[in-house]
Amino acid sequence: MNMGKYRNIIFYTITITFFSCLMYFFIIEGQTLEIKENIVTKINNGSSWENFQESFKTNLHHPLALLLAQIVTIILTARFFGWICIKLKQPSVIGEMIAGIILGPSLLGIYFPEFSAFLFPKESLGNLQFLSQIGLILFMYIVGMELDLSVLRKKAHDAVVISHASIIIPFALGIGLSYFIYQEFAPDGIQFTSFALFIAISMSITAFPVLARIVQERNLQKTKLGTIVITCAAADDITAWCILAAVIAIVKAGSFASSIYVILMAIAYVFLMIKIIRPFLKRIADLQAGKSTINKPMVAIFFLTLILSAYATEVIGIHALFGAFMAGAIMPENTKFRTLFIDKVEDVALVLLLPLFFVFTGLRTQIGLLNDGHLWITAGFIILTAVIGKFAGSALTAKFLGINWKDSLTIGALMNTRGLMELIVLNIGYDLGVLSPEIFAMLVIMALFTTFMTGPTLDFINYIFKSKKETDSSIHDENDPKYRVLLSFDNPEAGSTLLKLAHDFTNKMNGNKSITAMNIAPVEEMHAYDINEYEQEQFKNVIETSHELKLKVTTLFKASTDIENDLTHISNKGNYDLLLIMLGKSMYEGSLLGRLLGFTTKIINPEKLLNTVKGKSYIFNNSPFDDFTLQILDKTHIPVGVLVEKNFKSADRVFLPIFNLSDFYLLEYAKRLINNNNSQIVILDVAGQIRSNIEVKELIRSIEQVAPNHITLYSEKSIEKEFLNSHDLMIISSKSWKGLIDTKSLWLSETPSTLIISNP
Repeated sequence: MNMGKYRNIIFYTITITFFSCLMYFFIIEGQTLEIKENIVTKINNGSSWENFQESFKTNLHHPLALLLAQIVTIILTARFFGWICIKLKQPSVIGEMIAGIILGPSLLGIYFPEFSAFLFPKESLGNLQFLSQIGLILFMYIVGMELDLSVLRKKAHDAVVISHASIIIPFALGIGLSYFIYQEFAPDGIQFTSFALFIAISMSITAFPVLARIVQERNLQKTKLGTIVITCAAADDITAWCILAAVIAIVKAGSFASSIYVILMAIAYVFLMIKIIRPFLKRIADLQAGKSTINKPMVAIFFLTLILSAYATEVIGIHALFGAFMAGAIMPENTKFRTLFIDKVEDVALVLLLPLFFVFTGLRTQIGLLNDGHLWITAGFIILTAVIGKFAGSALTAKFLGINWKDSLTIGALMNTRGLMELIVLNIGYDLGVLSPEIFAMLVIMALFTTFMTGPTLDFINYIFKSKKETDSSIHDENDPKYRVLLSFDNPEAGSTLLKLAHDFTNKMNGNKSITAMNIAPVEEMHAYDINEYEQEQFKNVIETSHELKLKVTTLFKASTDIENDLTHISNKGNYDLLLIMLGKSMYEGSLLGRLLGFTTKIINPEKLLNTVKGKSYIFNNSPFDDFTLQILDKTHIPVGVLVEKNFKSADRVFLPIFNLSDFYLLEYAKRLINNNNSQIVILDVAGQIRSNIEVKELIRSIEQVAPNHITLYSEKSIEKEFLNSHDLMIISSKSWKGLIDTKSLWLSETPSTLIISNP
């Protein structure tokens, strides 16, 4: 063994030495080949430090370095403001739109002009624009894929009427508005028709992606209202993009007559995509049926379809984004296939590239140009026209079709959401020279306002029409004597495990128990077309386990942008007696990187920072829980059981260490396990305080009288590995768990599944 080790070292040394000498020989000999008069020698004036500084400044301004710095700044700013908006119960897209304006001339350019000029010099904007356009193409591809055309075919009766009314009414009002603002705000040389058509289409657009997320967050997807509004938005999206394609063709051609050829080519393109390309792609997708991945040749085919489609529409003259949207819309309707493909595209498109578009829009938005009261009054009229046309038009049409006032107003509020889709339209108009910088800034403000007002408007509508009979399904009567357990899980396996534990606590309670299994899923992980399948997949194991245990379980599913707050709200308002969750794991757990980042992850966590400022927590506090679990423990007002799962099956043999007097509340949970599961409980008196406490001794004696030979008291100071391994579950207080973590107890590696119970 040692000989082999020395042999490797000798071989390594000889190889490195020989080839280093060989390289040195060739370099020396190569210098003799130089013709001196042809050699350019770089002359450096100044010290080596000054030369380094000069070189460093040059590297800083290199186009690639500048682009990377822009991307880092943009992503961090967009994520931060997106997080703030989520906390304000607003779509994250609003925060990203605001981030774009903040990094533009409206704020950064005014207060930090030198930094703005360094980070976003004019010569670098071309690179940023093209990269953001790639992001938009991928985004429109996803939007097309998220449309469920089968729903449109089956349920489009009333929805199409509402959708088209929500387009034609604001479209007409937009043209009317253009009549009054054309002379003052239209760029020189732009015809009234071109200007009016772009103002009209900007009034008519609805942001399908944002609307779909709001519907999911508010759990409307299973209701008739949710189905109608999603179908309305889908029909609106398709119609609006077709109208936009025609408007672009007319603007580029100069008149409707001149655009006839472009429109005919566009119709031929759509026919080709639907009748030839779509069946071809379906045949290819069928080859993947039943597979959990998509192979690279197939990915290449679909990406080529996307790029060729975008290229075709750009060449025809109706913009590459329409081609990307169309390529997504004709994707095979197999839900699993679409989900797999979206997962490949979504993260890069939405997280990396799309924020670049928001900032590029922000760099164009000069709110400072609105420096007169008259201009702000005009902006107010634009917002008013947009809201009346879209909100009132949709709501009144829905009411005319026989839908009640509450649902009609809700449809109007949702259809008035414009979001990112509006910015796309505005940028196209700006690029074509149809929109001046002033009117562009006003329309961006309108897009922000109408998107921001959606959430508060929906809350106001619900408040006005709130019925006494309407209650949250998760809220129960306080006088109901049932023992209520809520288990919250993030994956099917965890749900099944927590249900087994809940069963052990309540098995023999018959009608005096209530178990609710809840799954709160991140909105960004779901799509409008597969949300029902996603929910079924999440609850599949829970339902199977409930049948095995012959246990009645209530299921509760919710889409959320803020899982921690939604979970704590439901727990606190639902009058539950116990919340069961799984302990989350850090991606850095057990690594050197984890130890290095242990405090930095706490510092950069916005929630942690906020609580520190409020005085609720300390930034350098070493917690035994991950941030998610810590938030739940801090905010819930009921007992919380956090399960550290190690192949848990059943709580037949349970180990319960008592470290101090404050741990005695755990005996109530031991009593429940004995009464309902015939569990064998071993209590370890770690601090020797049980024998001297009459109250606790009486409690243990009362348990023994009801269930003899089910509870054992240990007082040994040292615990053997075999003892720990012989149990199914350890129950411990959250305070004592922290003590084990802080002292790096040898127990941690040998304990069975552990239930950490907090006492609020």
